[in-house]
Amino acid sequence: QVQLEQSGGGSVQPGGSLRLSCKASGLLFSYYVTGWFRQAPGKEREFVAAIRWTGAGARYDDSVKGRFSVSRDVDKNTLYLQMDILQPEDTALYYCAAGAYVGDFTRSNQYAYWGQGTQVTVSS
Repeated sequence: QVQLEQSGGGSVQPGGSLRLSCKASGLLFSYYVTGWFRQAPGKEREFVAAIRWTGAGARYDDSVKGRFSVSRDVDKNTLYLQMDILQPEDTALYYCAAGAYVGDFTRSNQYAYWGQGTQVTVSS
């Protein structure tokens, strides 16, 4: 059983930066995939970024490519999302997720474990 606890987030002006953290309790094996999704009001949950727990295969949605970076610290059992050059359209509730044998990183239904969500608001 894996539990994910998120921290970070908050409010920032356009062009600013934030870092989200997602600490896992329980073992994350090398075949796990960990990722980030977000959901804006009135919209469906959408893929943001994901990475294999081995550290390989980072993948990003086109909307965040070049601005966001996903990483993990195996010793701390923690997943991170560094978000730079934030824009108002990045405003959403952000969720971390983990799953075993995830085939399509972008599909939320392939992840078994979810964090509680953390709000990111970008406005001037």
